[in-house]
Amino acid sequence: MIPPAAAPDFLKRAGWGDAAIVPLAGDASFRRYFRVLDGSRRAVLMDAPPPHEDPRPFITIAEHLLGQGFAAPAIYARDLEDGLVLLEDFGDLRVKEFVEDNPDQEQEVYARAIALLADLHRLPAGNLPPYDRAVYQRETGLLTEWYCPAAEMEVDGAGYVRAWDAVLPLVERSASPSVTVLRDYHAENIMLIDRPSMRGLGLLDFQDAFTGHPGYDLVSLLQDARRDVSPETEAAMLALYREMASPPSDFDAAYAVLGAQRNAKIIGIFTRLWKRDGKPRYLSFMPRMWALLERDLAHPALEPVADWFAANIPSEKRHHALAGFAPA
Repeated sequence: MIPPAAAPDFLKRAGWGDAAIVPLAGDASFRRYFRVLDGSRRAVLMDAPPPHEDPRPFITIAEHLLGQGFAAPAIYARDLEDGLVLLEDFGDLRVKEFVEDNPDQEQEVYARAIALLADLHRLPAGNLPPYDRAVYQRETGLLTEWYCPAAEMEVDGAGYVRAWDAVLPLVERSASPSVTVLRDYHAENIMLIDRPSMRGLGLLDFQDAFTGHPGYDLVSLLQDARRDVSPETEAAMLALYREMASPPSDFDAAYAVLGAQRNAKIIGIFTRLWKRDGKPRYLSFMPRMWALLERDLAHPALEPVADWFAANIPSEKRHHALAGFAPA
């Protein structure tokens, strides 16, 4: 986590020339984050190096969210050529660590996150790309592209696409009107901040936002890839969302389809992070991901996809199929 070479000059131009730069966090992508300290002033430096990363979508969506009253980080300075952005610092109190240290407050905090989504879904969607069939299929295809070869399995790829084509129309029918979909709305990307607006929750990692079905961010939050959310909390939060947002009658089925779609995608992504990017720690999440996927596949709306998995990836080839493999 060495700061980028262009950082000192960038910070000097932004009025932070005497600031210290300390590592803050890496990312599953090429993005890196540093904390910038100048006396009592604190900020976050995002390093989104081109050509691998482009900070402009983050900036655009942050400004959209701020304009709607949500707590996205303010943009202090930007250098698009070098991929550097100076951001407001929301501190260190993430929802993930807070609820793990205070389990008795889990549902209270998650209820605030659900209410924020209900607020977001009442407002016009941003001018963003659509979360459409092509995107859904491209994402689910990461499982057959990465996981199946890593587990040394030959599967019916064309049948996999047909199975998803059979269930995705349900999501498409119930996605009107479309909403802003943050896409990575979960406990590691939501900050507890000292601010009364937007329920004291700060938003991070939304640069890949689309417009699409309101259930997607609920899945991201309640079927978290990195922490266990109890089925009781998931059920209570879904009931709260239904009370706040009055979604259509097929919402539960669409939620299950989106859950299966997201979880299949993440199994592929985590395999890719291990095989291609040399990040074996993501294999530790696989049992959780398969458990979540299997729970979604049990919904009647997922029958074609569930049948494909039963025929191509039986249960013994799931949770621990990669356990004997060494990191690339």
